[in-house]
Amino acid sequence: MEKRKCSCTAIVLAAGSGRRMKSDTAKQYMELCGRPVVCHCLQVFQDSPVIDHIILAVGAGEEARVREQIVDRYGFCKVEVVLEGGAERYLSVSRALSAAEEMGFAGDGGYLFIHDGARPFVSKKIIEDTYEAAAAYGACCAAVPVKDTIKAADGNGFVERTLDRSRLFSIQTPQVFAAPLILEAYRLLTLHQEELVRAGVHITDDAMVVESMLKHPVKLVEASGGNIKITTPEDMELAEFLASRIARCEK
Repeated sequence: MEKRKCSCTAIVLAAGSGRRMKSDTAKQYMELCGRPVVCHCLQVFQDSPVIDHIILAVGAGEEARVREQIVDRYGFCKVEVVLEGGAERYLSVSRALSAAEEMGFAGDGGYLFIHDGARPFVSKKIIEDTYEAAAAYGACCAAVPVKDTIKAADGNGFVERTLDRSRLFSIQTPQVFAAPLILEAYRLLTLHQEELVRAGVHITDDAMVVESMLKHPVKLVEASGGNIKITTPEDMELAEFLASRIARCEK
């Protein structure tokens, strides 16, 4: 990877409640190999030479506890901001983007990585590959090709058509953007949010914000099927299996 000449900031989203985990503990704080889930991705960003700063968005009222029990305890010195996220994902991202601007992390030439705190297995290679793609194209996201046949259904639950699997990807994070691009996209999203809601448009990820608001192309960067997002108890079982395999390989 070529030497960087810009600032790169990782925004890690850890404000979700994790209702589908059926646990009193939010998924990002559940223990995985002796540490909270979110610690695993924070460690990769902490160790990456690509990343200069980390902004961590957490649930309301959790800022001090997370700062003490996670950031300080595990020595994540790149985490310079711990802030309260929003009730929706896009609100957490919006607040983190504002913090990046206020801290001077989002100047021209900088890049912002947006990552789910419940994806513990992001790798050094994924970070480097997405950075290089963002530097080339301005916007990118980690993705993996779909393996299964995908069918679109009609309103009654019958197959309407079969989609071309060769052009389908499952989208992951990190999603990486030139700072001015993602800041402008979210500014427009804030302005048009009410009309989007009335039109039934549901923004599901940051790439969609850039696509919808700016019509800017987003490059897909092939990542790893192991870069899973923990959402259900079954995902946690898979994460424990993957973590044990990684631990064995590192010995």
